[in-house]
Amino acid sequence: MEKRRIRFNCDYSEGAHEKVLEKLVVTNMEQTEGYGTDDYSRQAKELIRRLCGGTDGDVHFLVGGTQTNLTVISAALRPYQGVIAAHTGHINVHETGAIEACGHKVLALPSKDGKITAAQVEECYLAHMQDGDREHTVMPKMVYISQSTELGTVYSKEELEQLSKTCRKNGLFLFLDGARLGYALVALENGLTLEDLANLCDVFYIGGTKVGALFGEAVVITHPALKEDFRYLIKQKGGMLAKGRLLGLQFLALLEDGLYMEISRYANRQAQRIREAFCEAGIPFLVDNTTNQIFPILPDKVLEEWKKWYTFTYQERVDEGHSAVRFCTSWATREEDADQLVEDIRAISFC
Repeated sequence: MEKRRIRFNCDYSEGAHEKVLEKLVVTNMEQTEGYGTDDYSRQAKELIRRLCGGTDGDVHFLVGGTQTNLTVISAALRPYQGVIAAHTGHINVHETGAIEACGHKVLALPSKDGKITAAQVEECYLAHMQDGDREHTVMPKMVYISQSTELGTVYSKEELEQLSKTCRKNGLFLFLDGARLGYALVALENGLTLEDLANLCDVFYIGGTKVGALFGEAVVITHPALKEDFRYLIKQKGGMLAKGRLLGLQFLALLEDGLYMEISRYANRQAQRIREAFCEAGIPFLVDNTTNQIFPILPDKVLEEWKKWYTFTYQERVDEGHSAVRFCTSWATREEDADQLVEDIRAISFC
């Protein structure tokens, strides 16, 4: 049988989980209030608060990750303030200058594994505050991190606690991008819960677009200063969906019976099968992780051959003959597709 071309380049190639679609279909002809003020959205918000340990945080639904990032960051910062992030952070590399377009500089810090440390954050903040000419430079006011990161790594509970402590000591907001939060929460090395995130972050979001929804991100705001007038900014940034119940319904489907965690575990299991095959073949990785993103370093001649059958993402040049690429599984990855890739890994000579 001829091979079928398979996409492993991202985790949003497919539509949505069937249970999400079922909920949308069953309620399709109901008439509800708009702009997220409907009963389904209210139920979803209350469910999220319960899952976050009974937090009194505000919950808002937006459509996509970039829109969410720019809306949250715009809400937090004054015109002369910037946001600290890893140089690999999504807001720094994959959002077409969306944050800068809102008038805020991304203060990028070096990182080998996609993560930044509390020590780096404090050093950045103190360098500004101890500068006698500081009013001529951008003031750090927010710290942006991702869970999981752009390199599939996961912040430990201790790392997040240290970041939170440093941010609170220095008056910085801590914002966690959770576009791939499901895959991080079920990762083998993860020690964090939604309740931990609500306690340690000033604002974070539960990603839906990459974890089983058609679209949608659920923002949880715990810091009082960020809650005020947030819906005004959602509207201004084009994020207030008229048919807002479509967002609430999707998060109800994903979260009410544990589906979100179930499908995230499935994605990670498929990734682990592929990761183990690379390990058995003696293939090194750009970075180690246990989430749904895999970063093998492969011979260019192998990658050229594989382009016939697979779509993957180029990451970086490693040496003359090798490149690091990303293979990404998702809630929708078919077992037979993972099987095919595993077979091809075992069949090719990596010399």
